[in-house]
This record gives sequence, C-alpha cells and structure tokens, in this order.
Amino acid sequence: MQNFDIKDLQVLYEDNHIIVVVKPAGIPSQSDATNDLDMLSIVKEYVRVKENKSGDAYIGLVHRLDRPTGGVMVFAKTTKAASRLSEELKDGRMSKKYLAVTCSEPKEKFGKLEHYLKKNAAQNIVKVVPMLTEGAKRAELDYSVIDTIQGFSLVKVQLYTGRSHQIRVQMSTIGCPLFADIKYGADPRTARHNLGLWATELRLEHPTTHQVMTFIAYPPTDEVPWKPFDIARYLNVGIAVSPYEQYVAKAPLDIDEK
Repeated sequence: MQNFDIKDLQVLYEDNHIIVVVKPAGIPSQSDATNDLDMLSIVKEYVRVKENKSGDAYIGLVHRLDRPTGGVMVFAKTTKAASRLSEELKDGRMSKKYLAVTCSEPKEKFGKLEHYLKKNAAQNIVKVVPMLTEGAKRAELDYSVIDTIQGFSLVKVQLYTGRSHQIRVQMSTIGCPLFADIKYGADPRTARHNLGLWATELRLEHPTTHQVMTFIAYPPTDEVPWKPFDIARYLNVGIAVSPYEQYVAKAPLDIDEK
C-alpha cells in the first residue's frame, strides 16, 4: 500500500472546516516508527496541492484507525474544528460503526460486549483483564450478525468506547477472532489477506453548522474477505457517497484466493 498516491485519495466530503476520507487498509493513521506513508500526511499534501499553499496545510487528527483497518476518517482543517470534533468524540456524540468478518459464527446473533482492556505497548497487544487491574480501561460495543457463509460471519459493530484493538480483542474473547487477525487467534490460513475490519459509518455534528452528518463507505467488495457478502444490500442507507458501489454476487469465501 506504500505505492499510494495523493490522487488516489477518496474524499467523501470536504468544506472549509472538515475533510472526510476513506483510509485504505495497511496505511497508518499518523506517522509511526516505520516512517511509512500515513493518512495525516496524505491529507495534508492533498489540501496543500488543492489549495495551492506555499507551506504546510493545517490538518488536525481527530481520531485513529488501526493500521490494518480501513474505512471512514474525518480530519479537521482548522484548530477550532479540531477542538470541537475532539470534544464531540470525547463526549460520545460521534458515532462509529464497523463491519467485521469473523472466523466463526457468534453463538448469539445480537449481543452487547463489555470488558476491561489493558494494552501491552511493548508487544502491541491488548488483553482482557479484571476490572480493578491497574491501567484497565472499560470497553463496550454492540454487535449483530448480518450473514454467515461457510462458518465466516459478516458482523455489524457499534462502538461506544474507542479502545486500542477493541473490536479485535472483544470479538476474539467470545471465540470469534476477526478474519486474518492472527495476533488474536484467527485461522492462520487467512493471514495472507487484509484484516476483516472496516470503519463503514461515521456520524458527527458539523463543528460550525451543527448539522448532523452521516458518512458511509463500503469495504472493497471485490476483495477477500468481503467478496462473498451482499454488502450493498445491507448498507443501502444513509446520506453518504460510497466509493465501492459495484454489486458482487454471493460466492464461497475462498481463503486461498489471491
């Protein structure tokens, strides 16, 4: 994914205050120790070129997605917008929904998961721990199973907290690791593919107009693990523009597919 070019950036919405884009899987949200190309730098360069700025463009990072996770992200174009969106995120007024593909079918079709998580930064891994563990943070989500094919389930997830690796850890804890998530117990045969996690919907209040806006982006439906599922039929809602609108017929999920 490091061949990504600025012209490839998929912009769902942009005005003088915010820019909403689609982050491809495999690109970090911001610069890290790898020094690989990151979304914050990509968006800055996009705005600099588009607005013909002589210096760096200001872009504020409001939230993050794990490197292997793709989907909708909002960035601020002013410090005021950054501050207001950050408060909105902190107060729980910014709604985030995800699609996930799990390596097994959850026992319950619907559920609420609540755990306490602690991250081991040195190993970059998160574990479920007892509530009173020092450094533990509460994590909450709702999930619903949309469809199951050959034991792999397409699951919709509503996040209520934004903990590191949260969906990955909590789904693994109930025996349903995400597709290609070897770190948290996925079938090793899925390792060659992208992680089965996509930030599909972001709902926010615009920082200056206060209009409630919903942005939706489908995962790449021509790729494993999304390919077998009729995602367009399940997500044909909202006011957003999707960069992936081609219908893909249902087919077996072939984990050996290139």
